[in-house]
Amino acid sequence: MLGALTTWLVSLFSLLPHVETVPKPPSPLSFELRHLHAVSPSAQVVFADVPQRAGVLSDDSHTLLTRKIRSYKPPSFALHAQAREQSRRFGQSLPFEFPWDEQEVVAPDVEDRFTLLELAKMTNNAYVDPDDEAWYELGANWTVSYPFGWEPDADGFRGHVFATPDNETIVLALKGTSSGFFGGGGPTAKKDKLNDNLLFSCCCARVDWTWTTVCGCYAGGWKCDANCVEQALIEDSLFYPIGTNLYNNLTYMYPDSNVWIIGHSMGGALASLLGATFGSPVVAFESPGDKMAAGRLHLPSPPSTLHITHVYHTADPIAMGTCNGVLSSCAIAGFAMESRCHLGTSIVYDTVSNLSWSVDIRLHGIVNVIEKVLKDPWPPAVEAGRDVPMAHEEEDCVECYSWEYGDFGK
Repeated sequence: MLGALTTWLVSLFSLLPHVETVPKPPSPLSFELRHLHAVSPSAQVVFADVPQRAGVLSDDSHTLLTRKIRSYKPPSFALHAQAREQSRRFGQSLPFEFPWDEQEVVAPDVEDRFTLLELAKMTNNAYVDPDDEAWYELGANWTVSYPFGWEPDADGFRGHVFATPDNETIVLALKGTSSGFFGGGGPTAKKDKLNDNLLFSCCCARVDWTWTTVCGCYAGGWKCDANCVEQALIEDSLFYPIGTNLYNNLTYMYPDSNVWIIGHSMGGALASLLGATFGSPVVAFESPGDKMAAGRLHLPSPPSTLHITHVYHTADPIAMGTCNGVLSSCAIAGFAMESRCHLGTSIVYDTVSNLSWSVDIRLHGIVNVIEKVLKDPWPPAVEAGRDVPMAHEEEDCVECYSWEYGDFGK
C-alpha cells in the first residue's frame, strides 16, 4: 500500500508545472576609503592606511548596486607573464597552455546611473587628497581622511583604495593625467605625459618632423619598428608594470577579496589593461583607446573582455579618438593621443546630438562627466526604458592605418 501511494504521489507531482529557483541578486555594497597608494621615486608602490571613523548612514546616503558577471582570470600571473614574453618573441598572441579560470564575480551594475555617478566621483577623488576642495563628499557610506604618501614632489602613480567594511570587495581607483591643459597639474604631469605619448600614440609621439619622439622607434616615412615600441612599454618605471605590481600587492593584502578597478582618462585605460590582465571588473571614464596598447603589451586575450566597461561622451575628442593631427588641441599641448579603439564594451553618451555640445578638449574632465552627464537622468535612455545608454562592443575599429609596422631596427 505504501509503495503504491508513493508511486501515485510521484506521478502527481510530475504533472505540476516546473518552477525554477530564481537566483537571489547580489546585495548592494557600501564602501569606505581604506588606503592611499602612490609610487616612490624608486618606483616602489607605497600604501598608506587611512584611520577608520565610525559613522551612521544618513537618510540620503546610497550604496552601489551590483550584478554578477562572468570573468576570466589567468591561471597565474607568472604564466601570464610567460605567455606575454613568448608572444613578444614570436610576434603573435599565443593562447595559454592551460585554460582560463572562468568565474562568476560580483561587479558594479553599470546599467544603474547612480552607481556610475558614485564611481565617477571616486575616480575624481583619485586626483586629490580628502582635504582638497575638489574632493567629492560621498556621503556617510564613505570614510574620508588626510593624504599620506602623497609628498609634494612625488611624481608617480597615484590613487585611492576603497573597501567594504567586511573587505569582501575592494575598489582600486587610479589617477589619470595631471596637466594644466586638461584642468590639473602638479608633480606627476611630466611622467603622465610620457606615459600618454607611449601608450596612445602610433609611433612614439611622432606627429610630424618638429616633434621630439619619446622613444627611438621611428624608422622614417610612415614606418615604425614594432619590436622597439613594444620594448619601450615594459620599462619598470612606466605605469603598466607599476600597475601590475600594485595589483599584486593589493591582492596579497586582501587575498580573499573581489577587486574592482576604476579610473579616468589615462587612469581608465590603465584600469582596463589591468582588468584584461587579471580579470577584475573595470569601469573606465573618458579613456583613450586602450586596445592598441593591449596588443603592444602582448596581453593574452581571454575568451571575453565584457567585464571591462568604458563610459564616455561624444564631445570628448580623446575618448572618441579624434584629438590627433598636428593642429589638434592635444598636439598643441604636446600630447599625441592617436588611439581610438576600446576593449570590452562602451556606454556612449551622445552629447553632440542630444545636448548640442561642440567637440572640445575642455569637456574631457571627470567633473564635467559628473555634473553634466551623469548627475541627472539621461532623456534618450529614459525614453528607451533604461537608466543609461546600452553598452556595445566597438566593432570594425581601425587606428593608425597610415603606419607600417615591422622589423625596421638598425
